[in-house]
Amino acid sequence: MATTTQIPAAPAPAVHRPKRRWGATAFGVVVLAVMLFPLYWMINTALQPDASLVDVGPVPTGIDFSGFTSAITEQGTNLLTSLAVALGAVAICLAISAPAAYGLAQFKLRGSRTIVFGTLITQMVPGIVIANALYSAYVDLGLVNSYFGLMLADASLGIPFAIVLMRSFMVSIPREVIEAAEVDGAGRVRTFLQVVLPMSRNSLITAGLFSFLYAWSDFMFALTLNTTDDVKPITLGIYQYIGAHVGDWGSVMAASVLSAVPAAVLLVLSQKYIAAGITGGSVK
Repeated sequence: MATTTQIPAAPAPAVHRPKRRWGATAFGVVVLAVMLFPLYWMINTALQPDASLVDVGPVPTGIDFSGFTSAITEQGTNLLTSLAVALGAVAICLAISAPAAYGLAQFKLRGSRTIVFGTLITQMVPGIVIANALYSAYVDLGLVNSYFGLMLADASLGIPFAIVLMRSFMVSIPREVIEAAEVDGAGRVRTFLQVVLPMSRNSLITAGLFSFLYAWSDFMFALTLNTTDDVKPITLGIYQYIGAHVGDWGSVMAASVLSAVPAAVLLVLSQKYIAAGITGGSVK
């Protein structure tokens, strides 16, 4: 009778679990806590409107939303003004920077690298210098104390960054795709609108978001180019709010919290597009 020899099973390979880097995690938590502490203290102060700035406790014992009610009543119009100006600045920024980036990326223009370098240099000019120069031009053009004038000024903050960002993405678009659209009868404008822009969606969203943040947080242009209260964004409203109600820090902090909400919501909703838009042009 034949006997069967059983081959012993091979031992299971050892699983090497990576050691948890508790030190790095703890350091990251500490850094995050330090960065978020001003936001926490702002919310904490806004929930204690009756306490003076030096008497605010580390944790609110009684939550009071009267500071937010006062902030919405007195700064609600300024929030809407900031929203309108920021959205207009985004539209102007993308309308100028997208075609410029496409031309620098796909057309063989002489001195295109010099143009890109000059675009980066413009971001190094101090804002007060640009604001003073714009004020003289705005007086002659009649754009002082106007929504459109402030939109133009705020759009100039995001145009250089948007051009550089979208150009780096559009360079990676295969030339064969553009040539195929042209063979099908599409002109340059139609190719740009129906082929290039849809493919550049991530970079468009990223550039638009940063342009919105630039315009939303602008203070220098709002202070310099407006001499009346006809156009008063939230940054200028908080600045004047502190001077008029220096003892009401609860309302000041509540207005600051409300002004931070739109930017935070946009960042959360578009974070995946930001990551794709920034890294999209890094690999060709």
